[in-house]
Amino acid sequence: MHPEQIERTLERVLLRVNRPGRYVGGEYNSVVKDWDAAAVRVALAFPDIYDLGMSNLGIMLLYDQINRQPDMLAERVFSPWTDMETVMRAENIPLYTLETKHPVLDFDLLGISLPYEQLYTNALNLLDLAGMPVRSAERDETYPLVIAGGHACYNPEPMANFIDAFVIGEGEEVIVEIARLVQRTRGWSRVEQLKALAGIQGVYIPRFYDVTYNSDGTVAAVVPNTPHVPERVLKRIVPVLPPPFTKFLVPNIDTVHNRAPIEIMRGCTRGCRFCHAGMVTRPVRERSVQEVVEAVAEIMRSTGFEEISLLSLSSSDYRNVHELVSAVREAYGASGLSMSLPSLRIETASADLLDKLGDTRRSGFTFAPEAATERMRNIINKSVPHEQVLETARAVYARGWRTIKFYFMIGHPEETIEDVWAIIDLCKAVLREGQRILGSKANVNVGVSTFIPKPHTPFQWVPQDTPDQVLKKQRLLKDQIRGHGLHLRWNDVSESEFEGFLSRGDRRLGAVIERAWQLGCKFDAWQDHHRHDLWLQAFAEHGLSPWFYTHRERPIDEVFPWDHIDVAVHKRYLLEDYLMSIKGETRVDCRDRCFACGILPKFADARAETAAEAWECPPVTPVSQRRRSGLEARQRTPNVTLMP
Repeated sequence: MHPEQIERTLERVLLRVNRPGRYVGGEYNSVVKDWDAAAVRVALAFPDIYDLGMSNLGIMLLYDQINRQPDMLAERVFSPWTDMETVMRAENIPLYTLETKHPVLDFDLLGISLPYEQLYTNALNLLDLAGMPVRSAERDETYPLVIAGGHACYNPEPMANFIDAFVIGEGEEVIVEIARLVQRTRGWSRVEQLKALAGIQGVYIPRFYDVTYNSDGTVAAVVPNTPHVPERVLKRIVPVLPPPFTKFLVPNIDTVHNRAPIEIMRGCTRGCRFCHAGMVTRPVRERSVQEVVEAVAEIMRSTGFEEISLLSLSSSDYRNVHELVSAVREAYGASGLSMSLPSLRIETASADLLDKLGDTRRSGFTFAPEAATERMRNIINKSVPHEQVLETARAVYARGWRTIKFYFMIGHPEETIEDVWAIIDLCKAVLREGQRILGSKANVNVGVSTFIPKPHTPFQWVPQDTPDQVLKKQRLLKDQIRGHGLHLRWNDVSESEFEGFLSRGDRRLGAVIERAWQLGCKFDAWQDHHRHDLWLQAFAEHGLSPWFYTHRERPIDEVFPWDHIDVAVHKRYLLEDYLMSIKGETRVDCRDRCFACGILPKFADARAETAAEAWECPPVTPVSQRRRSGLEARQRTPNVTLMP
């Protein structure tokens, strides 16, 4: 179909589907460029519904970067909900972009965002709806080049059969480089195009690497099969964060987060051993207070959003956080603008911070202690003394917040039932503190997730807890965390199993993913749509076991499916941290002491070109400057003769 045909068909069929505003485009601040004038056309896909994808900051950043190029255009596409997909297949409507209603097949490049593993089957479904073979090997240069990026791509192997090229790391700069290369190589064969792409740092081409396996099913090696491709693909970083994105598109319908996010800091120095994001987003880089305050003003002018979220992995660690919240309150305190500052440390200073923001709603205050005993906190390297939790709770309730939300994690292999009881005791103790101050108005909401070992973390060697053990712990929590003022939420066991085997999967899982999709699996991130029985059927049909990927302890010398992906944190550093966890040893915040994780050697040149305060990693002095400084020091030092 041509865009005009798609428009006419949509006018006829959209009233048959729920929330037709998902499929029409035309949002305020959306960018519609002259199709014929664009030298490169990029479709950016988020493989879930519009309501979720429109809240994804990563898609917006790439959309902005490409559309800033005068000769390029970027348009958006999301997964249609099941009712719309049925209509599209019945009416032969191809997957199209919202800005101009062009079919995805008309674009030069299709970029798919994969922030989490549960989107894999949706990504295949998008390719199929677009009229493309789902397997990369079956697509030649007449199809759009399919790339993928996002946190799930730090282990790209499960999706290696379907994606032409993965972006490893941060995409703001590399997306434009890839688009320029696509422009220069137009008319080349797909293989030649991919060989050229392999020369860009951070781009991984799966077909140029062969995987061999040992007799026990573990990976023996992942080696290049093509000259001039790197043995290990080093991630991309943005040495200095670009100005914040401010011209957010104003959605047609309510979305999951009706607010504008500003990333105030990227990376984390805390070193929590379970945290994938904290390991792969190093080094820590911050934006200045002035830059953030100016961005808030521009967002208010250009969007009308009434809520701003200041994003980071650990907002309390932002160097000038008190100055920032004071500046925001001074500038916008009287405007009615609501501000949120997630990911705060458990300390009374966090309550002071939100006081400065002037949050009068007092709806809830969120903390993530993760564990409730000192032993487990040492194992996961997240130390929060028991009394500090209670002291913080008192400070929060005393300031008028009625609800404290806690996030805990169960299922680490070293966890005992006593550690689970400690979660119960701590939650009840916090509620008692709240009731002393607020009476029956005090609440404690408890979210309990199941620990899932992730690649590129110190816990990538450990087994995931078995379903029977997780269910036993969940039953105890459900029996004890209840009654007035106590509310519990937990993860479905099958969903944790599902995420677990995809997280540490190898290339053989591609066949399982494809078969699960053929059996009808999609929207796996939605609890009422996940079909675990069909996934188990797909495993059985291909002679693989989910247990192999989830519940097996890895020997320390095992080759992982993702070892050829270089996140710049040494595997030996992760191993050392894992062995420390077994002994209950902890590391301090790496702002206080550098542990030589690997970031500085890998990005020494980039660090040398940035200001000292730009990263939390120590500054690097160029060799020429070090030599000059050493010569000057020697010239200033008088000759001294040491007598025996």
